[in-house]
Amino acid sequence: MEIRQLEHFLAVVRGGGFTAAARDVHIVQSALSASIRKLENELGTPLFERTTRRVVLTEAGQALLPVAGRILADVEAARGEVAAVAGLARGRVAVGTVQTLTVVDLPGALGRFRQNYPGVRVHVRDGMVPDLIAAVASGELDLSFVAVEAVLPEDVVSFRRWDQRLGLLTHPGHRLARRRRVRLAELDDEPFVVFSGSGLHSILERRFADAGIRYNQVCETPHIPLLIDLVAAGLGVSIVPEDIAERSGLPCARIEQPSLRRHVHLIGRSAVPANPAARALLAQLTG
Repeated sequence: MEIRQLEHFLAVVRGGGFTAAARDVHIVQSALSASIRKLENELGTPLFERTTRRVVLTEAGQALLPVAGRILADVEAARGEVAAVAGLARGRVAVGTVQTLTVVDLPGALGRFRQNYPGVRVHVRDGMVPDLIAAVASGELDLSFVAVEAVLPEDVVSFRRWDQRLGLLTHPGHRLARRRRVRLAELDDEPFVVFSGSGLHSILERRFADAGIRYNQVCETPHIPLLIDLVAAGLGVSIVPEDIAERSGLPCARIEQPSLRRHVHLIGRSAVPANPAARALLAQLTG
């Protein structure tokens, strides 16, 4: 059974005959008659009693009439819903981010997006990099910002990459508090407050190991605001993106020899997102 056949069936009912129905749906009468015959064959019973003067619904036709009306009403509603989503009159977009995102003003960008598309609901989720990548790959998130040092998995694509410099965060009474630049070797065995479970933590573990320096982790937290408070309380120093360190109000220094950086990517599942709202947001975030 095809939608077109139901449209032809209802046209015959409205017009009271095949000639008027054919004019209504803009096809020749023979094609309309063939469509109705095919529908009757598929259902296994006549839908109309045909006479030389008019057509009358059979009992089977009477049973089909309200169902056909509901089906076509649902189809029309579905077309309207799809058109609204495609035109961004409504819809939903889900975007992920790391807590340490500083390369993009995500709240500001989402605020502008909502002004342009007030009918689109925006879902924002922060998390650890492996979880965000998995959510993008599965389709749970349309887009996500992730920070990595290694190559991205093959099941996601990068739309844009930024380099993010990392800096040292200390408390005011620390021996390095007045320094503007610090060599990595000077942090050997220094007590650290670490951003646990994060990609940043993994990067630092590798960098310290490569340099033969002890990464002395004395305190850990999965929340950046709490990490800053713990550093301020004197529990240890920490390495965070320079922008976060500078905004914290605590002493901070640039790390040199070697400098520490990581890559921030905006990722998705395919080169062109299937979700129209995601395409619009992507254009804004990369424009």
